[in-house]
Amino acid sequence: MNPINVRYQLYNRKMIIFGAGRIGRSFIGQLFSRSGYDIVFIDINPQLIDALNRIRKYKLVVKSDLKEEVLSIEPVRAVSLADRDKVLYEIATGGIAALSVGQQGMPATLPLIAEALQKRKDEMGMLPLDFIICENMRNADQYISTELRKLLPENYPFDQLVGLVETSIGKMVPIMTQRDMEEDPLQIFAEPYNTLIVSKDGFRNPIPAVRNMEAKENMKAWVDRKLFIHNLGHSTAAYLGFQKHPEAVKMHEVLSDPEILESTRKTMLQSAAILMRLYPDEFTLNHLTLHIDDLLSRFRNKALGDTVFRVGCDLYRKLGPEDRLAAPIRVALTLNRPYDRIMKALKAAVVFRAKDENGQYFPADEEFFRLADSGIEYVLREVCKLEISYSYFQ
Repeated sequence: MNPINVRYQLYNRKMIIFGAGRIGRSFIGQLFSRSGYDIVFIDINPQLIDALNRIRKYKLVVKSDLKEEVLSIEPVRAVSLADRDKVLYEIATGGIAALSVGQQGMPATLPLIAEALQKRKDEMGMLPLDFIICENMRNADQYISTELRKLLPENYPFDQLVGLVETSIGKMVPIMTQRDMEEDPLQIFAEPYNTLIVSKDGFRNPIPAVRNMEAKENMKAWVDRKLFIHNLGHSTAAYLGFQKHPEAVKMHEVLSDPEILESTRKTMLQSAAILMRLYPDEFTLNHLTLHIDDLLSRFRNKALGDTVFRVGCDLYRKLGPEDRLAAPIRVALTLNRPYDRIMKALKAAVVFRAKDENGQYFPADEEFFRLADSGIEYVLREVCKLEISYSYFQ
């Protein structure tokens, strides 16, 4: 790599984060700020942007049953996604970037990024920019690469100038209550867990020295570990818990039931067995069992106040073919491995009807409920993209 580029990246301590939401502020903003970076959020919420620019810091409240710790994350500022020229400037002059906008936010974000990447090349030459992809989706790097290449000129040297760094993000961040947001619109709650697993091969610049960031070789395995173990286990507890205790609000409440706790653990272990067959050289049973027991302890963090609604809602996405329940079942079918416990969780998901603190369903779930009225075979075929006979449920 050009020595000028290396020096630029070492001394340019500006992290641009698309999305000032829960993960953007509680996790990525925190890790990079506390590793010496100036944080620039790009978001669509005008009130949040104004507040960040006025106060230039925000409060992160770390919740655990042992203690509560309050961190001040600074310096920060924010730019509106609608302010095209400012967005282009920030990307063109940034040291590193992160994406945390959700798949629904990609159509508005990626065209601006593509335009800024071209501007960056025109003004800065062959200076790569790495994007930490903080999206809860499988093969996110491939999706973003495909979309950006469509938007950039054919002769743009994409592989040399754009680093797409997949992540496995295990940090749990609850939905803020209305009371919490009124108390301080910028504060964010999160659990103590702080490990950010990233793909070593995704970087085009030297890997930055960021505390609690671990670079892995076989990133696909670690993304699937998050999906097949963490996401699957958390959702399983919500779906089975709601099925048995529809009045329960918090995750720690449903997991205080020994039957729900044990069923969740056995479902996670079944998925772990599938994961080990998929990546035999990456994980051991001991490693995954310890990981499962640690997760179950974190899921029961009473101080975090995580809700059954938050963990289980957004059913159309969470029951999608590449998500936490359908994906391991599809792999199990390929590898001829048992998946009955995972299927039981999926069946419970189809009848999941938890509401938020205001008694409202997640907006997109009401469309899912209409689909579910057509029967579980329809959901399996049209949402999960699984061709499994209904007789399996008998």
